[in-house]
Amino acid sequence: MSEIKDTLFAQIPSVEGVRRQLLTRTRGDKYIWGIVVVLSLVSILVVYSATGSLAYKMYKGNTNIYLFKQLSFTVLGLIIMYFLHRVNYTLFSRVATILFFISIPLLLYTLFFGARINEGSRWIKLPIINLTIQTSDFAKLALFMYISKMLSKKQEVIKDFKKGFLPVLLPVVIICGLIMPANLSNALLTAATSLLLMFIGRVSFKHIFLTIFLALIPVALIISIAVLSYDGKKTEDIAKPVVAEKIKSVGRIGTWVKRVQDFMYAKDSEVPYQVQQAKIAISNGGMLIGLGPGNSQQRNFLPQAYNDFIYSIIIEEYGLLGGAFMIFIYLVFLFRCISIFRRCPYAFGAFLALGLSFTLVIQAVANMAVNVNLVPVTGVTLPLVSMGGSSFLFTCAAIGIVLSVARNVEQTEGKAPLETGVAAADVDAAGLGNLSSAAATTNPFTSQKNIRPNV
Repeated sequence: MSEIKDTLFAQIPSVEGVRRQLLTRTRGDKYIWGIVVVLSLVSILVVYSATGSLAYKMYKGNTNIYLFKQLSFTVLGLIIMYFLHRVNYTLFSRVATILFFISIPLLLYTLFFGARINEGSRWIKLPIINLTIQTSDFAKLALFMYISKMLSKKQEVIKDFKKGFLPVLLPVVIICGLIMPANLSNALLTAATSLLLMFIGRVSFKHIFLTIFLALIPVALIISIAVLSYDGKKTEDIAKPVVAEKIKSVGRIGTWVKRVQDFMYAKDSEVPYQVQQAKIAISNGGMLIGLGPGNSQQRNFLPQAYNDFIYSIIIEEYGLLGGAFMIFIYLVFLFRCISIFRRCPYAFGAFLALGLSFTLVIQAVANMAVNVNLVPVTGVTLPLVSMGGSSFLFTCAAIGIVLSVARNVEQTEGKAPLETGVAAADVDAAGLGNLSSAAATTNPFTSQKNIRPNV
């Protein structure tokens, strides 16, 4: 009998064995894997806490439904991340063009026939599984794959306006132009990330400044309309411009103008309800430990507490210390991705890792800035933390691609066993661009000598 027990216990894997097996199966940057786990745990805790009022409204107070939903999205997202990180990232270069051209009709369909939620047509609903997908998330992922490929292929002529700059800029204009009518903030963040990636990719300063100038024209127009058409101004002798009032009635321009006016002019009781409740939540959190997990008071009053304003709930429950910890986590993620960029031997992988990390961190910063009322209200989620959905899954996909690049870097440096290698002919065919090739100046982001970025 004792021999049977000894045999059974011998077959149970030890903790060290499980850890070794896990490290063998998961390649790439271990810090990024750790960040994903930490943010996923934070997401489960905070979403479970923040969905109380929603559960009461939709499911008679059964919050376990949303807990199970968030756990399901987290597990599915981690599975997507795992399988993508096992794919050799050269494949993403090969499919980038296809995905980009698929995203254009998807955005057009969403714009005209998509499901309207919260006054915006940003989603399409899948008929069988009844899941709404925000097509702009897919489009952004495809866009950064595509412009990373174009930047890596156009390095020899990147300073040329027609041959180098236009092929990189036009995809950005198309995607941002299709996203903008339904989601201006998302379009602006995507454009900003793209310009930052172009800056790293040695695009000429004058071309970048010209693009920024042209992009600021519609933003300046919206701010001008907000100023000229504000009802509360003490301008009794000046009539409000008729043109400004007519422009406000076009599409979602009126919504954008109202948000700018609220941000610029609203005081005390005039402040939008969600901004008021977010400020109260942050005030409740105090300086250090906050009210404690699950003890949020404003979750019952703050709209979208589980989504756009989840950072306010984090501060309320975990204090300013918890809010600072979230900022630190995203900065560590960015630092690790920059490290991957510096070490990556091929331009496509370097640009891809940097572009995807930029878009996630910039989105996180935008969400936090909205929560603390530094910028006007926008519908931007906190990556890997806000309640699960298509945005959560596409975020996991983006991180999986970054880990794929990191895994390849480890294999190149000999820190991981070489799996399915890529022949030189395959690399050239994929258009990755070699960072080791000779060039005149050194890249301050990396020890390689080929990209010659403008930094």
